Amino acid sequence: MTPSSWEGFRSAEPAFADIVRTRFEQYRHHVLATLRKDGSPRVTGLEVDFRFGELWLGMMPDSRKAHDLRRDPRFAVQANPGPDAEMADGDVRICGCAVEETDPAVLARFIEEAKPPEPFHLFRAQFQEVVRTSLDAEEVVLQVWRPGEPVREIRRTGDGSPPYEK
Repeated sequence: MTPSSWEGFRSAEPAFADIVRTRFEQYRHHVLATLRKDGSPRVTGLEVDFRFGELWLGMMPDSRKAHDLRRDPRFAVQANPGPDAEMADGDVRICGCAVEETDPAVLARFIEEAKPPEPFHLFRAQFQEVVRTSLDAEEVVLQVWRPGEPVREIRRTGDGSPPYEK
């Protein structure tokens, strides 16, 4: 599977991309999962930025998460669930690979527009999967997108019945 940029995802599934972006923009801080040197997971907070047709992951210089991504670019970022225990807006996460941005022109443009604290590391997210989990009456609804595929909708009931696709 070839990873996708934010713009690629948005072009393929504009309505789903709007839901995902809105969910991420509800809060400033989100949760990033990376892999430590020994392969165990590391979970840390971070901010995301939608700009130039990309989803950007910014982090402090020499942070553990930056070292993790430089060594192994695989990541998952989950939108902040917020204070609503019912999760009325659903739960959203993006999985993929992070590519460190080193192009001086792109970095300068990002600094000019986003005005991040400097110095910083900047990674561009390459999507391999986008998932939204929500509730619809008595069913748990999973919407899953992968590059080159349409959004799949999988539903589960709480009665022990097997999941089904709609």
